This record gives sequence, structure tokens and C-alpha cells, in this order.
Amino acid sequence: MKEFIINDNDSGQRIDKFITKALPDLPKSMMYRLFRQKDVKLNGKRCDFSAKLTPGDVVRVYVRDELSAVKKADMSFLKLPADLDIVYEDASVIIVNKPEGLDSHAGGSFSDNLIDRIKHYLYNKQEYLPENEASFAPALVSRLDRNTCGLVTAAKTAEALRELSSAVRSGQVTKIYRCITVGAPPDGPILTAYHKKEESRNIVRISDTPLDDYKIIRTGCRVLASKGSLSLVEVTLYTGRTHQIRAHLAHVGAPVLGDGKYGNTAANKRFGLFRQALCAYSLRFSFPEGSRLAYLNGVSVSAGTPEFERKYFGTQLG
Repeated sequence: MKEFIINDNDSGQRIDKFITKALPDLPKSMMYRLFRQKDVKLNGKRCDFSAKLTPGDVVRVYVRDELSAVKKADMSFLKLPADLDIVYEDASVIIVNKPEGLDSHAGGSFSDNLIDRIKHYLYNKQEYLPENEASFAPALVSRLDRNTCGLVTAAKTAEALRELSSAVRSGQVTKIYRCITVGAPPDGPILTAYHKKEESRNIVRISDTPLDDYKIIRTGCRVLASKGSLSLVEVTLYTGRTHQIRAHLAHVGAPVLGDGKYGNTAANKRFGLFRQALCAYSLRFSFPEGSRLAYLNGVSVSAGTPEFERKYFGTQLG
């Protein structure tokens, strides 16, 4: 038998979701059988697998020891530096300015990544102690490609993660980017097209007309300055599809400078830039009244002038 006392980060989720995280070696089919056999108890009573957990609840799972190994605390993040460029932080949320060249998550051949740096930073502050968590770890709400710099938001609590994830899905978080393009895109206000990702090639296709399996995308564009063949562009994402900015701007004839996947190879060589000149520049929040994170609605969050803007335009536009 395994017993868990639910803390704040475990609460608010269904009991079956909690058990899946807390006992990763327990097959899901067996877990649901345990519910049917009344071998899962919530506060000493039989419960349905959809029961929601609250702080202080006691969960008991009656199962053989070999199937009830509790999730081991993963401390591998301590191998990475805790260096962060923190733009905003409070008890629930941390917003970090990610440098280009750093992965958002672990994966591939690159071990260094932003979320593990955040975990290390919070561990040093004693705000994240894996041994005390059965089902939660700090998580990124947004992510950026390895070679895109700028703002990334992470949740420090489970409640913040739920609120932020819901806000992103509902369009309550506005993401504004700055980039340099080769040529000038149509000067908005909103460009509409259709988008399809080819999973096998990790590339997307853009169409001006609806096609099967294509999803609508909406991209706001505003040209801030021009210099020869280059334009400094502010982009507002109204949808958040894979590679949306890079693919959409290339589709309208103004590829992002330095982009090796959708860009202008000759221009990239001429300017000597081989990482996309693209920065997640600022965020705006519009949480509904009553949200625990509504206090963020008046907060101004900016990454500051990106290096590529200083290099090619030599000016700050605010």
C-alpha cells in the first residue's frame, strides 16, 4: 500500500492523473482496475477516478510493491548552471530572457536547456524541492526554438501552470516579436493564411487558401524601420503554430534574416548571419476578472533591444 498526503501542487487535478505521475510503474489498465475493485481510497473512502484532489487529502493505493515504486526525484538539473536573465518573477511565475543557442527543453544532442536551469535556480532558492513533490515540477508555458531569443514564461506552481496554460489557449497572452526581414512584408495589420506541419520533416507549409488539414494562422505585422534591403518588423502572434512567423513571412516574400530553413540563403551569406534574427520581445496579459493571475494584466514585460537590432539598425525604438 502506498499513501500520499496531497499538497498545494498536487491539488486541483483528478486523482487518476495524480496516481499516473506519482506511480509511473503502475500500468494505467491496472490503475483503473484498482478503482473498480475499491483499492484506491480517498480520505478512507472509495472514490471515482475523476475525483478532484484538494490540499490535505489522503490518497491510499492498495497495490503490490513491485508495481508501486514511487517516482524518484530527478536531480539531473543540478548538473546545469543556474544562470538566468530574469525579466520578471513572483511567487507563481518567472519570465526569463532566453539567449539564442539555448534549448527550451532537454533533448537531442544538447544537454543544456532553459527549464533545467530554472529548476536549478528555484532549487537554490528552496522554492522547488523534487523530493517533496509527487506530481509537479516547474514547467514552461511557452517555448522558443533553439536559435530564437527572447521571453519565455514558466510556472512555479501547479495552479499557475493551469491558469497560464488556459490563458494561452484562450488568447489571453499576447506575444509580440521583433525580427529583421529581407524585404518588407505587407504592413499589416493582420495577415491571414493557412498552415500545415509536416511532422516527418519538421517543416511547415503555408497556403493562401484553405486546404485539407491546414489550420488558419493570423500574424500581425508592422514595419518599424527600413535600411537598404532589410526591414525591422514588429510581429504580433494571434495564433501560435509551429514556425508560424518564419514560415508566414517567407511566404509573403519577406523571410527572416539568418533563417536557414525558410530564409534567403544568399542574403544570409551576404550579411553573415546564420541564426534567425527573431526575438520574443514583449508580453501582454489579459486575464479575466477573478483569475488568480489577474494582477499581471498591468505588468509591462520586455526583453529589451535584441542584439541583432543594435547590430543592423544601430538604434533603439523602445
